[in-house]
Amino acid sequence: MRRTEIYTGIFLVTGFTCFAWIALSLGGLRLLGDSRHVYYAEFQSVSGLKPGAIVEIAGVQVGNVTDLILKDNRARLVLRIEREVKLPVDSIAAIRTRGLIGEKFVRITPGSDSEIIPPGGEISDTESVVDLEEMIGKFIYDKK
Repeated sequence: MRRTEIYTGIFLVTGFTCFAWIALSLGGLRLLGDSRHVYYAEFQSVSGLKPGAIVEIAGVQVGNVTDLILKDNRARLVLRIEREVKLPVDSIAAIRTRGLIGEKFVRITPGSDSEIIPPGGEISDTESVVDLEEMIGKFIYDKK
């Protein structure tokens, strides 16, 4: 009887520990320090982009969008990017779509300047999302 209770307790503690670890990992919480830097980028429109969206350079995921904030009628993105990635000051951040109606993501095209954007800095050159519905609407209704 005693042995069964001990094994049950060990099983439950192990199960709760695994559950907590998975929940924290999926939630993006890092217990041993974050290996990413924060950068900001402002866009005219980020229609359809959501927190958690991928940030990539040359097709490789280097981070995520962690927050979308409205600032002075512009969308301000908070980007968490791996520490190893160095962004020249003339880098361009653009919102793109995978396929015709796929998910939106942020593509960063690094520039060639030798000066690097410091952590907490802003990517000043941005390209907003192309809104397909708006383009179709203009084509249909502006056609006279």
